[in-house]
Amino acid sequence: MMAVRQGEHRLKARAYGHRRAWLCGCLVAGLAMTLAAPSAAGASAEAPAERPLPAAISAAALRAELEARVAAPRFAGALWGVSVVSLQTGEVLFAHGAERRMSPASNTKLFTAALALDRLGGKSRLATRVLATGAVDASGALPGDLVIAGRGDPGWNPRRSGQAWADVFAPVVEVIRRAGVRRITGDVIADGTYLRVPPHGASWTADDLMEDYGAEVSGVVLDENYVEMDVAPGATLGAPATISWRQPGHGLALDARVITGPAESVPALRVVRLPGESVVRVFGSISLGGKARLLEATVPRPAAWYASELIAALRVAGIAVDGRPRGVRWPEAPEEPRASVVLGAVESQPVRDLVRVMMKDSNNLRASLLFDLAGELTRLPGTPAWRTSEELGAADLQAFLAERGIPADEAILEEGSGLSRNNLVTPAVIVALLQRMAGHREAAAWFDSLPVAGVDGSLETRFRGGPAERRVWAKTGTLRWAHSLSGYVDTVGGARLAFSVMLNRHRVEPGAPAARAELDALVDRLVAYGGR
Repeated sequence: MMAVRQGEHRLKARAYGHRRAWLCGCLVAGLAMTLAAPSAAGASAEAPAERPLPAAISAAALRAELEARVAAPRFAGALWGVSVVSLQTGEVLFAHGAERRMSPASNTKLFTAALALDRLGGKSRLATRVLATGAVDASGALPGDLVIAGRGDPGWNPRRSGQAWADVFAPVVEVIRRAGVRRITGDVIADGTYLRVPPHGASWTADDLMEDYGAEVSGVVLDENYVEMDVAPGATLGAPATISWRQPGHGLALDARVITGPAESVPALRVVRLPGESVVRVFGSISLGGKARLLEATVPRPAAWYASELIAALRVAGIAVDGRPRGVRWPEAPEEPRASVVLGAVESQPVRDLVRVMMKDSNNLRASLLFDLAGELTRLPGTPAWRTSEELGAADLQAFLAERGIPADEAILEEGSGLSRNNLVTPAVIVALLQRMAGHREAAAWFDSLPVAGVDGSLETRFRGGPAERRVWAKTGTLRWAHSLSGYVDTVGGARLAFSVMLNRHRVEPGAPAARAELDALVDRLVAYGGR
């Protein structure tokens, strides 16, 4: 999962839509390499399965069909934004509300991925420093505190890796053992203050904070900062359900109010943990004789959880700890500056791999960590201490877009995950980003990160059996009133199109297709384009 390093750490035409035609010329020279990029990556390496494809249609026919679709009466109270451009020619094949500012939801992650790959580099790794406040003596005693200084590595994640719980700490335990430590006389401190951010992203809602996708953002991360519970029915009708934690040491208290309902009943369960509290309340009922259900709860102050579990792992490894676990987070005072003895470092997976998981699974925590890290790396000595890493990330994103001639004023983003309801972008600026990243030095990692239609990630169950299966590489986005899908599609005519399809404020009437299905139907028709 992670590599151990001793000593110092590292990390040290508009034809983009209908007005930015000049971008086309910048990309044409690299098309031979660029257009092959998706087929070089993972699941998309396989050729599309043999299935009937739609008859090829002209650009005019495609425009007419798409315009009729978005103008349907069922969308009278909704907002569509669509931009479709040929990567080969730069021709705008369709634009409807392409310069309308809309809520992108997790299409925000396209910008975060591009920023991380550009600023950090796909091959770079995040280093978690292992430090001490005193030198190890001849007896193996560390006279002081052990400090784990995080940089936002999400790889301490047995849920995803499949490791045994204790094994996830093996790399840092090995650094400490190699340094000759046999006893720590002080505390074990997990310092997450390098990322100067509040526990949650800008303009996240209170509802988000109780869900696993709204877990706390911290420079030190453990199991994506949430825990799981198994809820099983009791032996008799009306008996209390049995609830057990899957992860240890988190410090959460449980207030269980779940009863066993009739066998034919539908389970109804709700988890509530109010902000600032450590009590998880579980309400509802579960069917008699039914299967156990899995629930999640976010963990407050995850750095403290990490420190607690690291002590347990150290003791299992025969390293005594006299002190207690502590976690610090911004704006608390950092512990790293007083820990001058470097024992070693543990490196993350390459950034390109972190980006891939973030994009495929639409992982909000990883998006926030990468966005905030990119921002923090721009901090200067004169930067106000109160300015957050997230604010610096938003500013650096604006600089990144401007450097590439992409209109930054059409991407108003205040955080990197897409949970903010204040994020606003235009479909045209997303297509501009897609065009630019197709010719970027990290294009291979970029394409490899995108979910593949009918194959993996958030598109695994979408487009299956249809013409777009394995022909679309795109990022999804969903909030209650915001739906988006943006990426690339290969057409029957041999073209590769960059597209962004966004639907906001659409209320689905009974019997009508879901908003997601409306987006998919539109993208399916792009496959039929017969031109280049």
